Amino acid sequence: MPLLSVFIRNLYNAALFAGLLAPAIMAAALPARAQAAEMPDKTTIRLGVIEGDELEVWQTAAAYAKEKEGLNIVLVPFSDYILPNEALNNGELDANAFQHRPYLEAQIAQRGYKITPAGDTCLYPLGAYSRRVKKLEDLPIGATIGIPDDPSNEGRALRLLAQKGLITLDDPANILVTPINISDNPKNLQFQEMDSGILGRAIGDMDLVIVTNSWVSATGLNPATELIAAESPVNNPYVNFIAVRSEDTGRPWVQKLVASYQNETVRSAIWRVFGNRAITPW
Repeated sequence: MPLLSVFIRNLYNAALFAGLLAPAIMAAALPARAQAAEMPDKTTIRLGVIEGDELEVWQTAAAYAKEKEGLNIVLVPFSDYILPNEALNNGELDANAFQHRPYLEAQIAQRGYKITPAGDTCLYPLGAYSRRVKKLEDLPIGATIGIPDDPSNEGRALRLLAQKGLITLDDPANILVTPINISDNPKNLQFQEMDSGILGRAIGDMDLVIVTNSWVSATGLNPATELIAAESPVNNPYVNFIAVRSEDTGRPWVQKLVASYQNETVRSAIWRVFGNRAITPW
């Protein structure tokens, strides 16, 4: 075969191969989010929430989602703070709504979760409750204080006491302080770390318990008679949010989920359930 014919045929075959290969290369190069956008959107999702008052609010949000957004939300209640993120990260849940950013950041650092905030829900200011004293300054020497045992809320409780002048912390800006970071404790306060889900129930055995408002009703506390101090909502980093796996950020169902919570119908439910114990930042 003449050399010119061989050259032309090889050139043709190369062009044909390149034409077949190019679409595959382009598809492989597409960003993951662009490929995900082409997948069918979910119409039913599983959402993890903490049982109690927050679950009641989410029942209102789920009804709104079905009617207004065409999204069916299956609510999965939990009684602790550890399992909702494990279940979300391993795919048993599509989303959860129970935590603030300092807590998630601590969980990611410890466990390597690929979880991302999708939209804010409420700020539940931390409260100090007592049946033995009416003011923090009336706490006796050696008083027993119940505080949450998870790192972020433990630090939050200690910072509240520091802000009220009961203790001094070696680094007031550190949101993950523990009792070993107390540099001055003039009343020799004794700290008992407990799971948030049972902390409020221990109020009869302690001089003071410090509890997030999301656990108040579930643990039987009475803000009208037992709340003696609360953290300020100003510049407060502890706003709760809806969380999803990082790979799902931007999916249409996530936007529908956030819209199902951030509306006036749900705001009214929040006020009915929590009163002024919850603040909506949206």
